[in-house]
Amino acid sequence: MTTEITAPDMAPNPDGSLPIKLLHDRVLVRQGGEDGERRSTGGIVIPATAQVGRRLAWARVVAVGPNVRTMQVSDRVLFEPEDRGEVELQGVDYVLLRERDIHAVAAERHSQSGTGLYL
Repeated sequence: MTTEITAPDMAPNPDGSLPIKLLHDRVLVRQGGEDGERRSTGGIVIPATAQVGRRLAWARVVAVGPNVRTMQVSDRVLFEPEDRGEVELQGVDYVLLRERDIHAVAAERHSQSGTGLYL
């Protein structure tokens, strides 16, 4: 007798958050489509295969654990792409991070209280 394990229904809420309970200081984020080619400020197209060294990435927070203090769902965060665990839910790729692995938080609520980023 075999038991098949299926993933629970994880359809995103209308605000983009996920109905998931993370533990401790974990943060679940969804990266934008920035893996393709980019354009420099001067208009030069940089292909996706170009080597750029250690490049940090921006993502949108979709869920936070109970011990996360500095960010909320829908904040944009800056993190090191190599310090991550990936998970796929309902065909969408997400990145699981610890709060301490996030370098900066950009949110509208921070625009009234300083630079808008915590570095």
